[in-house]
Amino acid sequence: MNFSHPIARTQLCICILFCFFAALNPAIAEPINPAQYQAQRLASFNTFDARQAVAVDKEHFYAIHNFRITQHDKTSGKPLLQWDGESDQNGRLIHLDSGVVWQGKLYAAHSNYPHWPMTSSVEIWEAKTLKHLNSHSFGIQLGSFTWLDRHKGHWWGGFGNYNKVQKNQSQVYGFTHNTQVVKMDDQFNILQKWVLPKAISHRIAPMSNSGGSWGADGYLYLTGHDHQEVYVMKLPRYGSELIWVATVFVEGMEGQGIAWDRSEKGIFWGILKKERKVLKFKMPTIQAQQLTAEQETLRVRDFNKN
Repeated sequence: MNFSHPIARTQLCICILFCFFAALNPAIAEPINPAQYQAQRLASFNTFDARQAVAVDKEHFYAIHNFRITQHDKTSGKPLLQWDGESDQNGRLIHLDSGVVWQGKLYAAHSNYPHWPMTSSVEIWEAKTLKHLNSHSFGIQLGSFTWLDRHKGHWWGGFGNYNKVQKNQSQVYGFTHNTQVVKMDDQFNILQKWVLPKAISHRIAPMSNSGGSWGADGYLYLTGHDHQEVYVMKLPRYGSELIWVATVFVEGMEGQGIAWDRSEKGIFWGILKKERKVLKFKMPTIQAQQLTAEQETLRVRDFNKN
């Protein structure tokens, strides 16, 4: 390389600076390399309302729009029933997100995105009839509530924050690194909170965590807003940052709300927002990862005095 050339000198300076900061910060020197997998796409269904998410039960899938939900036959994709909140971004129902069916009820995360301050709620319908039954308000909480799921006797969910300035606003909409996954009790009281790994926060920025669903394998599957990827996570033994175990590539599914099918082993549902399609996938089996063990020592003598 001719280092007398201005571009070459610039590249050399960047390389030297990167090496310097990498030496100071091991997290930069040693990037995360989670395992990678590929999902198999089984079916695609045209819908009216697959703009935000899909929920699923034994017989139906539910295409979720900002303020509409359509129930479809799970096999043929035929639309059967539609609930229409008839909002206009200024009504009471503004931005539905991910949904889950549990004990005959459809639960959906809802927020006032993109308005400020951020407020959120859980909206509840009878799955069979799509009659709206109830609402739980979080008020102003940790961000915009983007997904919820039921796992091991608790509710779980995500509060999204964003690295973008919304229209007619002057401040950043919460910053993506403030996105959190929460564990809740039966009354939606928050019990514990975790943050995303920095590498995932950078990957999904300027948007946020849009979807989440617990797999039967005990891993938490998360999505961003745009990428054809699902991030496989586990809870940490210590601390407050989720552990990134693997990435599953899902061709045609660009983030948004997701749902594991609890009636059919290994089946996973998502959407392609720009075409309003609901997608059905066969997910790979995630192999248990040999993660670096936390270093811990119990001493009865020779105590560490450093």
